[in-house]
Amino acid sequence: MTYDELIHYCLSKPCAVETYPFDMVSAVIKVGGKMFALFGDKKNDLWVNLKCDPGDAFILRSKYKAITPGYHMNKWHWNTIKIDGSIPDEEIYMMVDMSYSLVVKGLSKSVKKDLKLD
Repeated sequence: MTYDELIHYCLSKPCAVETYPFDMVSAVIKVGGKMFALFGDKKNDLWVNLKCDPGDAFILRSKYKAITPGYHMNKWHWNTIKIDGSIPDEEIYMMVDMSYSLVVKGLSKSVKKDLKLD
């Protein structure tokens, strides 16, 4: 999986937008103003932080060496996934879907209605 493929998948989610609030290389993908994916510098090792249910986070971390507690994030609710070929693409897409769903679930009813996500 490449950086472009993963960014494209994240941006294919309804109402997803790409921002650069920290610097000009670390993409943050948001829905309803809330982050669901944070990318590392694409020129170096590719990694992405994704939100995760704490129970699932533990299972994924024990299953894959390339998944660790979220770098600079809440370690209970975020995983850092190193994109190094050791995790099947389908599993990474599933983790993106889970992150997106968790963030959408936490949006207020009015934001969901404005974005037509209800």
